[in-house]
Amino acid sequence: MKLTTRGEYGVLAMHDLAMHYGTGPVALKVIAARQGISEHYLEQLMRPLRQDGLVRSVRGAQGGYELARAPAEISVGDILRVVEGPLSTLECVADGASCKRSAKCAARSVWELLDRKINDVLDSTTLYHLCTGTVGQE
Repeated sequence: MKLTTRGEYGVLAMHDLAMHYGTGPVALKVIAARQGISEHYLEQLMRPLRQDGLVRSVRGAQGGYELARAPAEISVGDILRVVEGPLSTLECVADGASCKRSAKCAARSVWELLDRKINDVLDSTTLYHLCTGTVGQE
């Protein structure tokens, strides 16, 4: 699995919204300036995040975007799956995938374990953890 800038910037934008959670909508141009990301690129990222219910958009002069749920309720895995798609190290171990060599593949169990571990970390790390600097702490 290799993350693209879509994943990186998606998490950065969502972290920015989490840092300002409860203060009202944040304009894309403000997020873009703070994070050093193109406003046009952010628009492309926000569309699927809004469609998936992670953010909501507010129109008007004081409009922008805000988290649709509390930061503690949105995981990094949630964000990455929306902007990147399935999170798997190899296509042969992706959800529901089957490979014609899977029955005799010596390494398949390693790839499956790696996928589980990666997804466990991403799903147990929330925007709250990013905001408080408590990533990896229980």
